[in-house]
Amino acid sequence: MKFLLITLITHTGDRASTTARFREVVDNAVLAEELGFDGYGVGERHERPFISSSPPVVLSHIAALTSRIRLFTAVTTLSLLDPVRAFEDYATLDHLSGGRLELIIGKGNGAAQAQLFHVTAEDQWDRNREGYELFRRLWREDKVTWEGRFRPSLTDAETWPRPLQQPIRVWHGSATSKESVDLAARYGDPLFSANVTNPLEPYAELIDHYRERWRFYGHDPAEALVGAGTAGYYAAKTSQEAIATYRPIFDARLAMFAELGLQPVFPTLEDAIERSSILVGSPAQIIEKVHRYHERFGHEVMHLHADGDGLTDKQHRATLELFQSEIAPVLRRDIPSRPFPSSPLEG
Repeated sequence: MKFLLITLITHTGDRASTTARFREVVDNAVLAEELGFDGYGVGERHERPFISSSPPVVLSHIAALTSRIRLFTAVTTLSLLDPVRAFEDYATLDHLSGGRLELIIGKGNGAAQAQLFHVTAEDQWDRNREGYELFRRLWREDKVTWEGRFRPSLTDAETWPRPLQQPIRVWHGSATSKESVDLAARYGDPLFSANVTNPLEPYAELIDHYRERWRFYGHDPAEALVGAGTAGYYAAKTSQEAIATYRPIFDARLAMFAELGLQPVFPTLEDAIERSSILVGSPAQIIEKVHRYHERFGHEVMHLHADGDGLTDKQHRATLELFQSEIAPVLRRDIPSRPFPSSPLEG
């Protein structure tokens, strides 16, 4: 199994300045590489309480401070973006990172950001599909002639710089809808389940649908690749210590939901530990739970939250070190995974 750290860069302004929050994100990426994680991802949101509106800029800075770790978008909201401009940004980042970039794409969530970009709910899926189809061609073809609904047509269009990786691996984020799952299967792309909000089964059903459509489109079933997320992580030597330390963090999350007018699916930490993808407990408990999810998902890649939330820097580093020393080795041994792409500059 491979392991990523991912952040959506939430920022309420009550703990640190915006500048300090960005520094924390970058420092966590450097720490992830130091501790041996396989990837680090930055989300894209255009509404409160997030400041992740420009992931290629953040990832470019991280690329300059790291050398090995794969860099992920999580997710690139193609339904809101001009695919030509998105291509230019990420082709540039592909070079700056030495070919370490991977994209996770999706339509995005949140009514406010859709309104900001004048995108209707009815058009979001079509925009995501059309945007990806054009983005995919721009990455692969030196000249593109194209016509669609949502941007001006192209005639023998050339886009620069040409990317370093050919092709780039593009994952499709999946949370609630079969449209994104079908798009991933159609093109033979990997799927990343955003299983952070609800119980296991709705996400498992979408993964089942992905594998069904994968076969329908004529791909080798053995080549299907799935990643999955977690709703939170904190490991300690004992479950009692882990729960006691994480409870204030969980309660703060409930308070944020209330402020945003959202009803939590899991009203207590105990309920979340039992029914959600949150990983809080001893190393043995976390290993058992990941195995349980793997039996249903068949995933080879898993992400943890990169942010320390309310943890001290010492607590945050200690729990990530514990993951890499006692949890990851067991899961890497028990759950085989395919190698990540290597940089074109290696060798």
